[in-house]
Amino acid sequence: MYRYDDFNEAFVRQRVEQFSQQVARRIDGSLTEDEFRPLRLMNGLYLQLHAYMLRIAVPYGTLNAAKLRQLAMIADRWDKGYGHVTTRTNMQLNWPKLPDVPAILSALADVEMHAIQTSGNCVRNVTSDQFAGAAPDELADPRPYAELLRQWSTDHPEFAFLPRKFKIAVIASQADRAAMRSHDIGLRLIDRDGTRGFEVWVGGGLGRTPMVGQLLRDFLPEADLLPYVEAILSAYNSFGRRDNKYKARVKITVFENGLDKFREFVETRYAEIRPQFDGRDHALLAEISQAFAAPAWKTAPTNAHDAALADPVYRSWAETNLAAHKNPEYASVTISLKKPGETPGDITSGQMRAVADLAVAYGHDDLRFTHEQNIVLPHVHKGDLPAVHAGLKAAGLATANVGLVSDIIACPGMDYCALATARSIPVAQQIALRFEELKLENDIGPLKIKISGCINACGHHHVGHIGILGLDRAGVENYQITLGGDGTEDMVVGERAGPGFAYDQVVDAVERIVFAYLDLREGPEETFLQTYRRLGMAPFKAALYPDKETSRAA
Repeated sequence: MYRYDDFNEAFVRQRVEQFSQQVARRIDGSLTEDEFRPLRLMNGLYLQLHAYMLRIAVPYGTLNAAKLRQLAMIADRWDKGYGHVTTRTNMQLNWPKLPDVPAILSALADVEMHAIQTSGNCVRNVTSDQFAGAAPDELADPRPYAELLRQWSTDHPEFAFLPRKFKIAVIASQADRAAMRSHDIGLRLIDRDGTRGFEVWVGGGLGRTPMVGQLLRDFLPEADLLPYVEAILSAYNSFGRRDNKYKARVKITVFENGLDKFREFVETRYAEIRPQFDGRDHALLAEISQAFAAPAWKTAPTNAHDAALADPVYRSWAETNLAAHKNPEYASVTISLKKPGETPGDITSGQMRAVADLAVAYGHDDLRFTHEQNIVLPHVHKGDLPAVHAGLKAAGLATANVGLVSDIIACPGMDYCALATARSIPVAQQIALRFEELKLENDIGPLKIKISGCINACGHHHVGHIGILGLDRAGVENYQITLGGDGTEDMVVGERAGPGFAYDQVVDAVERIVFAYLDLREGPEETFLQTYRRLGMAPFKAALYPDKETSRAA
């Protein structure tokens, strides 16, 4: 894990002191709310529906036990004893009081954390694969590149006030576990004839105008990463629209100009910028890479795991929540924060401490927040898996549903967010409880449901196998359903099924879709997405709107 140097430490402390003074001026009335707003957003502080919300940066989702324990302490001391893992792998505190925020930021700085650039029209938290450094299919650990981009982009004087927020993801395998093509820039590490470099994708994004990223360059030499990314941002900063915030993302810039013309902008700027880089970025990358060396692997018998598989509860958890590791004696453990009936992505302070203890005891002190609002222990020896499962069970975190129908992504919706037009959390809770009652999750198999409470799509509904978008229709919540979305390397935006549903109709509608899939699939090995791609929308639409089909047939 990357550790702060003296510059990082001084920079973060200076920002804490600066914002502390700004908070004091807001409290004494020297700053109006309009004057304070851009200052607080630069430090991750939002004014939500009921209270302030602080978004804490967790770069590329990586943290250790000390950081998680500090988050637990902060949640207990200055919030309501829990935190929320977001789809950008950050953590949100939903109830901080403004006078306490400077103390929270100071406590974060004590463990090399901050809330800088978790908001505002700047480069946001750089994300990556939650299994980075552990995945058997990766070319190399992509996190050093993500850290290089984090350092380069932090307080970059040219890109602090972009036309709109800007998001970057870095992966290193063919399988995309970071929704890379939904980002403003997506980078995939590849090898071409023995030379390491990147595919560069641009113009992805969800929200009110969902677009899948396009391939800008099929090979960028590794050494040219920073000048090329800077060229993209410089082109965007010059040509991106500022007259309409709904048309200000780089995806619109690419769309309105065309990929070829945008590429011309970038390549021209790249030729100008590249000579300005003198190799210090290469030296910094080499230094950063040392901080991401693999841990000292444990060598021990794995028979405890093999024996535990005789327990059906443990076996069910192992089948859904474990992922293959590059070391065959290890596995990566996904800790579900989606227990049916609970708020997706929420974790209590007590659970944070329990997970931190497990990370130290069994996980080489390495933790990951995921964009699917779960937590990963990336390196667990198979012999220790039964102990990890027991510890998670004691903490209420052993739900065996990763990738299944109750592992739902949901934004905070109208329970918290001032922008939301409908509820998300209760819908997610009700869907999860319904399928828990039906006892069908394992039979259904992989199925990703994603729910957003407004058009901004923070719940990534566009790329859900079943996507749900809550809207306001004349003061009444109305939920549109999309089908066939996919957030992986085969990314596609889902297709709208038809008219929306009332709040009390959504769960039944989802149930009809799922039962239609179970009737239509060609055996239990065919997933929902495969069935949808084989048959298309028509049979699912017929199941969703049976009354319309009946009246039409009559």
